[in-house]
Amino acid sequence: MKGHPGGMEHTGHMLSLSGLIPPAKILDMGAGKGEAVQYLLSLGYQPLGIDLSAPDRLSLIDNRGHGTQVLRGDFLNPPFEKDFFDGILSQCAFYVSGLPAKAFSIAYDLLKSGGILMLSDVCPRNTTLQAMAEASGFTVLHFEDQTPAWKKYYIEAIWRGTEDCFPCNQKMNYEMIICKK
Repeated sequence: MKGHPGGMEHTGHMLSLSGLIPPAKILDMGAGKGEAVQYLLSLGYQPLGIDLSAPDRLSLIDNRGHGTQVLRGDFLNPPFEKDFFDGILSQCAFYVSGLPAKAFSIAYDLLKSGGILMLSDVCPRNTTLQAMAEASGFTVLHFEDQTPAWKKYYIEAIWRGTEDCFPCNQKMNYEMIICKK
């Protein structure tokens, strides 16, 4: 599948709920080809992305000539200092990493005090993103069950023949949370 449910409109919704304003430093954990990073850059933020599938260094430039990068790397072993980012964005990456609890822990370490985590992801119905976030020390500011949007997105991907989701033998939810460190 390509992207995430809701596309950039969903990303904008999460950003509006975060309270972060430009030029906040935002890391996209699981940035893919950098679409959300490019979007954040166009809004005046100082974004940076990391993804296992990124080219060695993908440079992005906005229409004002400002630039940023998406680095090839593992967000579970990031090359960044602790307490560095004002915000972290992640869409459809924590659970797929296979170690969502570790991803929450890494995000917590990378955020400055008062920093904001904007996360949307799938999770087993018996475990919520909210519970995982709170177990990592975050305070959940906002929660939305986005499962209907995820089902529609997934069915459309099956219809197009582009689904490549990880195998799963349990029922899943798709949730969005905004958290504060």
